[in-house]
Amino acid sequence: MIRGFYTAAEGMLTQQKRQQMLTNNLANANTPGYKSDQATQRSFPEQLIARLGGADPSKGNIGSLSTGVYLQETIPDFSEGTLQETKNKTDLALHAAGLPQNPQTGKTEGALFFVVQTPNGVRYTQDGHFTQNAGGTLMTAEGNPVLDANGKQIQVPSENFDVAEDGTVSVAGQRMAQIGVNYAANPNQLVKEGSGLFRMTAGGNLPSAQGNQAITYQIKQGYLQGSNVSPDDTMTDLMSTFRSFETNQKVLQVLDSTIDKSVNQVGRVNG
Repeated sequence: MIRGFYTAAEGMLTQQKRQQMLTNNLANANTPGYKSDQATQRSFPEQLIARLGGADPSKGNIGSLSTGVYLQETIPDFSEGTLQETKNKTDLALHAAGLPQNPQTGKTEGALFFVVQTPNGVRYTQDGHFTQNAGGTLMTAEGNPVLDANGKQIQVPSENFDVAEDGTVSVAGQRMAQIGVNYAANPNQLVKEGSGLFRMTAGGNLPSAQGNQAITYQIKQGYLQGSNVSPDDTMTDLMSTFRSFETNQKVLQVLDSTIDKSVNQVGRVNG
């Protein structure tokens, strides 16, 4: 019975963390380039025993009993959001028209990112809501310079500039730079840092997408890639999460009542 307390409590904590994740997704439904988080849940004791004994965690032994779940991690969903027209020349939307295919599954893999320079090093983003400072440098909303294909800052001496679909920046027909686009074959190696930025978990930099024959993309000026959060689906998940939390809460109350009766009523000696 005591084990039931731990199981229900772990269930409540897991659903609470999941609710926080879903609430954050919903709050960023209108944030350009935002990637929604997805939760993965696992049974802690079974995973621990499997690691110690080398057993296959997908095949439980007969008679095994799960003693609760925990939210193992949150993984961003790197699917593209819809393109939204803004008619702002400094707004750029990155669309992956073609990515390498996995020979086993036949599905495309990876994701494309703009490259920006931060005080902590190179970072990656799909939020193309850029601006220009007084010197004409193309920057993110947080003031981080956008880098070109050679890893240098992009200086545009005019507010009236054009960006071709391949990222070429030009003023009055004169080529100024080419916006850098890098490719992540496994986007799950990236970690969120806030403000739409990602970094590599093991250090190093992503390879450039320019010159890769297996990759085709389009940069659309005057557009933004919207968030890939579905408000309707997220609200449905929130309601389901809340019901699961309530169910575990009721289980705790029943167990508490049962133990109370065991201690104060069953063991009572009638006079």
